Amino acid sequence: MTEMAPVTDASTAAPAPAPKQMVLPDAQTVTDVQHYTDRLFSFRTTRPASLRFRSGEFVMIGLMGDPDPKTGKQKPLLRAYSIASPSWDDELEFYSIKVQDGPLTSRLQHIQPGDQIILRPKPVGTLVHDALLPGKRIWFFATGTGFAPFASLLRDPQTYEDYDEIIITHTCREVGELTYGADLIESIRGDEMLAELMGEGFHEKLRYYPTTTREESPKMGRITDLMRSGEVFEDLGVAPLCPENDRAMICGNLAFNLELKDMLEEYGLEEGANSDPKQYVVEKAFLD
Repeated sequence: MTEMAPVTDASTAAPAPAPKQMVLPDAQTVTDVQHYTDRLFSFRTTRPASLRFRSGEFVMIGLMGDPDPKTGKQKPLLRAYSIASPSWDDELEFYSIKVQDGPLTSRLQHIQPGDQIILRPKPVGTLVHDALLPGKRIWFFATGTGFAPFASLLRDPQTYEDYDEIIITHTCREVGELTYGADLIESIRGDEMLAELMGEGFHEKLRYYPTTTREESPKMGRITDLMRSGEVFEDLGVAPLCPENDRAMICGNLAFNLELKDMLEEYGLEEGANSDPKQYVVEKAFLD
């Protein structure tokens, strides 16, 4: 026999408590999700009030892993993610690949606004202005989701204060994989708030050079091959890199990072660090 609940006057009844959501450690709330291809998506989250970071840095984010079959306990499943939003933004933005059998991204790709993610508020990284000596032109070299830290730096006033010219190259396999970067560049050029922060005409310093390696597009080829042939310099109307004028940041898959690193050394550029600024830096934590 089922016990009947006592009858209560509707006017005095207390509202039913809302279902309790599990609070993750260092939890932040997802505010927006955008899917670009079956392999790429971006999302925004709330930002901890105490979080301070330099544009170009990364943090550890993730979700709780599956319960241990024996103990039932769950451990956080975390990966390094570059913060794609600039340091002045009220929210945090991330750009991610989807790996169907990836421990984290196979689940992270299904997040919705209102969901929670874990965010360890300890930013670090090498793709920061402090790691470079002053120069006239800066090159941002990216493949795939390696565009993320540059999405942050391209919206940072210091980038435009420090350099006369900013060149962002982005190499992907297919045209659709360029959408995130292309949309960002377009939004920067028309953003009135950025113009107020950085000065009218700031976007005239910005040069965008997207290329694809598989699907046909206006510019085909790996950026390293286009540099060797001199095509990229001819297209942009600039001289090849030199240590006197040029600075560079690299963020892509491991093979790309190593190849471009060797090329920059051949141009005479030296690798810098936060404690020892030089002419170029590489994000070692990133794997596309």
